[in-house]
Amino acid sequence: MVEVSATNFIPESFQGTSGDIISQIGWAWRLIREPLIVPVVQVAVYVCLVMTLMLFIERLYMGIVIVLIKLFWKKPEQRYRWEPMLDDIENVNADYPLVLIQIPMFNEKEVYKISIGAACNLSWPSDRLVIQVLDDSTDPIVKDMVERECIRWASKGINIRYQIRETRGGYKAGALKEGLKRGYVKDCEFVVIFDADFRPEPDFLRRAMPFLIHNPEIALVQARWRFGKLK
Repeated sequence: MVEVSATNFIPESFQGTSGDIISQIGWAWRLIREPLIVPVVQVAVYVCLVMTLMLFIERLYMGIVIVLIKLFWKKPEQRYRWEPMLDDIENVNADYPLVLIQIPMFNEKEVYKISIGAACNLSWPSDRLVIQVLDDSTDPIVKDMVERECIRWASKGINIRYQIRETRGGYKAGALKEGLKRGYVKDCEFVVIFDADFRPEPDFLRRAMPFLIHNPEIALVQARWRFGKLK
């Protein structure tokens, strides 16, 4: 049998001592480094420079836009007609539109009291306000707690309705759509949507509604909001 040694598997140019092999590998690396590696590194450098320039231009553009907005962009109160809501005893709040407030919920054990309480404490004539709690909770204990809270506020004269449905089709959007089908909301002129952890200030409607009342071309008002913090 022919004896096979390790040198039979090493190319002739790499045969020799270990030091010679390392030097030959180093020579091969230097041979391919310049035509292969250097162009790749150069392309990467150029790409990084272009991206850096793009980021600089973007920040410069945003800075200019922010400065122009600060200097020339009018506040909503200046761009649109806005008049404060005033109580009229003679008309018995007839100038106040009927507003529907929708609060979609899903197992909101920690925040349901805060959001329902904030909606019920809004500074708006009680006879011009309908609060609709749309509960899709799957936990029967939570559903019972939310319903009891609604009953508690209803006993104080607040027009609040507790609504559930058989399926959760469409999730919260589906609950909102389903709530609009109720007969008691057909006379509501405006709809306000609060998420389950929203805490609107008592004067929220008095500040937001004039934009819709006095500017027919406006269909939506988005406002700054606060939400309850969980402990």
